[in-house]
Order: sequence, then structure tokens, then C-alpha cells
Amino acid sequence: MSVRSAMLSQLRNRRDGFSLPRDFYTDPDFYKADLETIFYKDWVFAGHDCEIKTPGQFFTLKIGDYPVVVVRGNDGAIRAFHNSCRHRGSRVCTTDHGKMRRLVCPYHQWVYNLDGSLFGARHMGDDFDKSQFGLKPVHCESFGGYVFVCIAEEAPDFARFRATAEPYTKPHGLENVKVAFESTIIENGNWKLVWENNRECYHCASNHPELCRTYPEAPASTGVSGGGDDPEISAHWARCEAAGLPSAFVMAPDGQFRTARMPLIGDAESYTMSGQRAVARPLCDTVVEPRIGTMLLFHYPSTWNHLMGDSATTFRVLPISPTETAVTTKWLVHQDAVEGVDYSIDELTKVWISTNDQDREIVEENQRGILSPAYQPGPYSPEHEGGVMQFVEWYANLMDKRLSGEEAPKLRSVA
Repeated sequence: MSVRSAMLSQLRNRRDGFSLPRDFYTDPDFYKADLETIFYKDWVFAGHDCEIKTPGQFFTLKIGDYPVVVVRGNDGAIRAFHNSCRHRGSRVCTTDHGKMRRLVCPYHQWVYNLDGSLFGARHMGDDFDKSQFGLKPVHCESFGGYVFVCIAEEAPDFARFRATAEPYTKPHGLENVKVAFESTIIENGNWKLVWENNRECYHCASNHPELCRTYPEAPASTGVSGGGDDPEISAHWARCEAAGLPSAFVMAPDGQFRTARMPLIGDAESYTMSGQRAVARPLCDTVVEPRIGTMLLFHYPSTWNHLMGDSATTFRVLPISPTETAVTTKWLVHQDAVEGVDYSIDELTKVWISTNDQDREIVEENQRGILSPAYQPGPYSPEHEGGVMQFVEWYANLMDKRLSGEEAPKLRSVA
């Protein structure tokens, strides 16, 4: 039986409301199919445009087997390219971040313009046609401070996601921020386990003492479903929307992306040990309403986000192997905020650094248990793990459609 047939058979025979069969979390061929079917075909969160504010600034990432570079051009446009020299394939940009007047391959010094065209290649002969050997482009879209890339030959529609998310992100002014701190950890677990752990707070009270100071454990507050029938949430939405902050829950019909503005506990303003703001200077000068909570933004398969009044915390998920996942967290503050005056790195990052490490341990123990041949799918909690079930449904339905050669999406709003 082919891998495609095996995956379809297991997906179509799985029990609703139960975790996935073991192969989906462990098998190298299933993992390869995840990359080829999802990560190589969908939009992936790459980073923030504030990281490449001036021409020649770039950052790099690796999507499965594909190294990618994102660079700001002399015309101000943000572009992405396969980070592989057209000479003999060496990586052109070898650091996570950098700046060059032109992109120069360190191996044989082939030189590329910031638009990807080949500027110069030494000793290649008189009949060498430079126009045929520019860097291979990667689809790139940016909005509201976010940069997404897609390595597929034909990228899926991005307009739906932009139209949904941009009104929510725009008030936070992420075009005028900076990365105050960045952390990448390797979790020894399948990328789906990382997402499943993220999509529920069933585990929070017993595992996340720092986060639970400000983040509600209630399922309605985690952006899993509408929440509009909850009086506290509906009142929060009304107050924030009156202040010009879109807040009500909205998601794509297939569940790939969703956003909502959710209250924190009590009078908490930010994810800090005290609940007070971590940054004295607001993230955006025009957002002055107090206690706006957190604007949750999810986009499978690669990012979840928390945007608040003082700062934003963004997360990127990139698979490395069947049982390894890189999780990159970035803390964003106003571009003019001064470390040591407006904020301290420790106060800004303590809650999520602690929470990320706790989640790493949880995911790794989950993976170790699933590696056992004795593992079999278990039932999710209908009350607390609705988000996990939704993620698994999204994954199963998408894999079924793409492995079967189908597709479909629209947008729905839930009050």
C-alpha cells in the first residue's frame, strides 16, 4: 500500500473526537507527506517586516528541505527567494539576519541584486547569459507587519486571510515596531503535537503557573469558538469595538485561520507576573483603551499570535523531522521603546519563556509515549479540548482533500 493510500485509509477510518493514529506522529513517510501536502503548498509565516526595514536587510528560514531568504529591495518591496545559488547550490545568505548591498554567495562570489537578478558571475565566459540565472523566486505577501511565504509553484489565495486578519492587526501598528527579543527552541515532538498542545488549556492549571496569572483557562477565552454567548466576552468585544478595535470571533470555514480579541483575567493588561504592562510605551500610540486583552490570531500550519496594548508576542512553527519542531517566539514593542527605560527583557519575556519550556517538556513526554507500540488513539475532552479536535479536523480534512485531489474554502463569521 502506498503512503498516500495508507494515510487516506487511516484518516477515513479514525474515530471522531480521538487523537490520530501513531503513524501520523512518528512515521518518516507520513511526515514527508505532511511537508509535501501542507508546508510546501500553503502560506507559511516567515517573520515581520520590521526585521527588514531598510534595503538589503534580510532574514532566513528553512521550510522542510527548502532554505528561503526574505529581503527588502531598493524599491522598498519585500521579496523572497530560494536561498540556493544558481551556480552550484550553496546557500547565499548563511545567517539568520543580515544586511548586504547585494546578495553575495560566499562560495564563488556570484552576486545577486536585491530583486534576485544575477548582477555578476566571475569567469563564466563571453556567451554566459546572466538573465537566465537569477535566484528562484518564492511567493511573498506582507500585511500589517507580517510576512508570509509560499514555496509552491502556484500559491493558494492569500486575499481571504488578509481581508480577515488585517482589520484586527492594523490598529496595533506592527509596521512601526521592533523585535525586542527572539527565542527559538527545538521541541522533540511532531509538529502536530506542538499545535495540539497549543490548542487547549486543559493542561494549563497544572503546568503553567506563570501564564495562569493572566490567561483564563476557560475554553471560551482561548479563541476556540465564538464565545459571543459569554456575557464577559461579549461585553469585552463591545467595549473594544467601540474604541475602534475589531474584536468579535471570525474564522475561515475550513478552520485554517481565526482571530478574536479575548479578555485577560481581571484587570490584567499583559502577560507578566504582575499582570501589569511590561512596556510603558504603548505598542501603538493610537491604541489607548485600557484592558483590551489579547488579540488572538491563528493560521495553520505555522503561527499563533497574541497582540496586546503594550506588546505583541508571535510564534512560528516549523517542522524539522518526524519528531522535532522548531518554535520561534518574538516579542515586539514600539520602535521607539527603550530597553531599561520603557521595559526590561526579563519582565517582557518571563511568562512566555517559562511557558514555552513547560510546553516543550509536555510535548516531548507526549511524543515519548506515542512512540510506544502500545499507544492507541484516546478521546479528547469535549469541554476543554474542542480546539484540539478542530485542529485535527482541519488537518484530516485538508489531507483528505489534497491527497484525493480536491479543495474548497469560504469565510464564515461566528458571533
